[in-house]
Amino acid sequence: MNAEIIAVGSEMLTPDRVDTNSLYLTGQLNALGVEVTAKHVIGDDRGRLAAAVAAAAGSSNLIILTGGLGPTEDDVTRDAVAAATGRTLAFHQEIADRIEQRFRLRRRAMPEINKRQAYLIAGAEVLENDHGTAPGQWLDHDGRVIMLLPGPPNELEPMFEERCLPRLERMLPPQAIRVRILRIAGMPESEVDQLAAPIYTRYTNPVTTILAGGGDIQLHLRARAADAAEAERLAEEVASQIEGILGDRIYSRNGDPIEAVIGERLRARGDTVSVAESCTGGMLGERLTSVPGSSDYFVGGLLTYNDRMKNTLAGVSEEILRRSTAVSADAAEALAGGARARTGSTWAVSITGVAGPGGGTEAAPTGTVYIAVAGPDGCRSHHVRFTGDRTRVRMFATQTALDLLRRRLV
Repeated sequence: MNAEIIAVGSEMLTPDRVDTNSLYLTGQLNALGVEVTAKHVIGDDRGRLAAAVAAAAGSSNLIILTGGLGPTEDDVTRDAVAAATGRTLAFHQEIADRIEQRFRLRRRAMPEINKRQAYLIAGAEVLENDHGTAPGQWLDHDGRVIMLLPGPPNELEPMFEERCLPRLERMLPPQAIRVRILRIAGMPESEVDQLAAPIYTRYTNPVTTILAGGGDIQLHLRARAADAAEAERLAEEVASQIEGILGDRIYSRNGDPIEAVIGERLRARGDTVSVAESCTGGMLGERLTSVPGSSDYFVGGLLTYNDRMKNTLAGVSEEILRRSTAVSADAAEALAGGARARTGSTWAVSITGVAGPGGGTEAAPTGTVYIAVAGPDGCRSHHVRFTGDRTRVRMFATQTALDLLRRRLV
């Protein structure tokens, strides 16, 4: 069974609102082995919404609509679904009575417009709402299931778990979805795909998706089968072959970010780490400390944004700053060594460079970054030039720095 989710509401088309309901529902459906094949956001327009419902009914077994079940004129979900399915709407006094009872419990009179929420699509079953006035609806239509759920998450989630989930569990055939997420560092997306595509394109199950961002590549392998064990086997069959090609460039096979992987390795070794940052302005330290329990291994950092602070805080000599400049291998190594010495950490990572958009020179153009890792086996630096805007340069710099530390920890 495949599903489509339609979020209803013009407010969802503004930059101020995020459709979190579809993320929640996707997780719940995937746990049942149901693949979500499409998500839509439709404004408060009866015609557009009816067309979207009709199109979804032509391609998916399960259609879930969220929102648009309130009492006002712009709450159009009931009308649109009725139009899309060729059914009528009928007023149900018992639903109106339950809504009125909720108002009485709060010692308020029910506005007349709330009676709009008591209209049920012909053939639909009401899904009682214990947390709000908008009842949901369950409709079996031409072999499809159409659910109408309220928009507020505190109403949608309990309604789905209490009214819909048990019913879906009874009606769905045995099936499972398992996902293997391989995360890769130090390679561009095109190179990863060039190596991995000859493997994954031989399979229609699992389905493979490549995601890229900030110097991090992800290969998502989604396998479907009649049971979890078979789905795991299918995902593992492809993952193991890709691992054989990409080797240690894969840093995670369960989706964990690189900072979490590094944290596990540091903790296992009983090691600690510190940072010294210039052009990244604290981003490296933020990533390392975003992992719960990072206080076990992260001891602190130095934020040295100008030459005076590099000299005063990290001990980078004035000679290095004068001779090699702050954007150099010498400066990066001195920063890492200084951070390690001053914090007493096992390892220290430094980043210095020109993030842009200005500040570049002929010797160090915009995007030039030097990274150094200092540890018990010495200090080594790495020079790279990133392209793109300031945010991209800084993000790629932290990802590269973390990968260099990861490789040293191996």
